[in-house]
Amino acid sequence: MNKSFLAIFGAILIVLGVVAYSGLFTVHQTQQALVLQFGSPVRLVRAPGLDFKIPFVQNVEYYDRRILDLDPPVQEVILSDQKRINVDAFARYRIVDALEFRKRAGTDANFRQVFGNRLNANIRAEIGKIHLADMLTQKRAEVMDVITKQMKAQAAEFGTEVVDVRIGRTDLPDETAQSVYNRMRSDRVAYSSQLRAEGEEQKLKIQALADRERTIIIAEAQRQSEILRGQGEGERNRILGNAFGQDPEFFDFYRSMEAYGEALGEGTTMVLSPDSEFFRYFGTKKK
Repeated sequence: MNKSFLAIFGAILIVLGVVAYSGLFTVHQTQQALVLQFGSPVRLVRAPGLDFKIPFVQNVEYYDRRILDLDPPVQEVILSDQKRINVDAFARYRIVDALEFRKRAGTDANFRQVFGNRLNANIRAEIGKIHLADMLTQKRAEVMDVITKQMKAQAAEFGTEVVDVRIGRTDLPDETAQSVYNRMRSDRVAYSSQLRAEGEEQKLKIQALADRERTIIIAEAQRQSEILRGQGEGERNRILGNAFGQDPEFFDFYRSMEAYGEALGEGTTMVLSPDSEFFRYFGTKKK
């Protein structure tokens, strides 16, 4: 009797333990739990800790409360100037309402596919309005602000919140990169040619100005030299005239010596009459 009772009591305890185990679940602080009954959601548990569900009737699905990443495939975008670029965009989001998320998205994989396609569509629409050069200016940040606002507005219907949207990398396709390189090279060549032409023009202007100033300086110097030479000649003639007036015979002798110095040099040969006036001071004066 006692043995049968103990066996029954033990079986009851085991059954109660199994029921209790299947009726209890734990919610981690990084999760939120959605309690389902026959596949239909009945309540959402956000508070972390131990909770209860109806055993064998209800089950629990867990959703992450942390910031998650959405990284759709790289896509090619045609810009307004008909240039093509490969854009790699990503988004950061969190699930704020697991019930709404399950209703609209179903699964996390389905949400990533649907919302990733929407992200790429908005990227194509907004970036397609700008030029390639705008991707390196403040215009890029303005476009990203518009895309972020659009994605945040669309995220609410899935029970999610978009934290941020960014373009991780933009690359040029090979043919576009070569085209851009050739255009940049042509622009640099044209610009360098323009600089050379401007430099040559400046060089000619400077040379012309320098030549004109040189001509003016030389002319002024020649004028001054002629004036000074004339003044010197006049002063010389005055002094010589004074000296000639004081001793005409000595002055005549001095001028003859100067003439001898200029006319007679090393190896000089002159054929003159001995009584020539040129040699009048070489003879012996008769008393």
